[in-house]
Amino acid sequence: MKVFIKNQQRLIKINQQKIKSDSMKVLRLSGLKGAELSILLVNDRRMKALNSLYRGVDKTTDVLSFPQLSSKVLSSASRLRRQKFKSSKVALPLLNYRTPALVLGDIVINLQAAKRQAPEHRLSFNEELRWLLVHGILHLIGYDHEKNKYAARKMLIKERELLEKLQKASLFET
Repeated sequence: MKVFIKNQQRLIKINQQKIKSDSMKVLRLSGLKGAELSILLVNDRRMKALNSLYRGVDKTTDVLSFPQLSSKVLSSASRLRRQKFKSSKVALPLLNYRTPALVLGDIVINLQAAKRQAPEHRLSFNEELRWLLVHGILHLIGYDHEKNKYAARKMLIKERELLEKLQKASLFET
């Protein structure tokens, strides 16, 4: 697993190693042990520019995801995987690539938005940052809450599941 982080903002101090560690845990928990991921940390101004450029929305947002793989490739891989393990009683993750360099894509996180939203969500800044990270990764692997209510519910359940597992894993760290 490889996680690349670039911090393009100076206002908020962050622990890049913790973000990297959490990212690797989420990838492992999602069955993506051989995946690569890039994370860009930005401020409101930069996020507004990116959101405008790539989504045509002229306002800032908290997180953007840019998948490397198309949803067609992801759904085909998922379908093949389901057929292969149809008779299996074991709960399997959405995807389980064994290639050494599966490039998932890029996540852009707006740290100013995370800091603003944390109290609104009754979370610490680090908890909010962790939620945005999980949310971004799920978008990269094909989850889309904007598709319909069913997809939104499915993504929310997966977010909560991963966040809970991530929290438990953090409790056992030294």
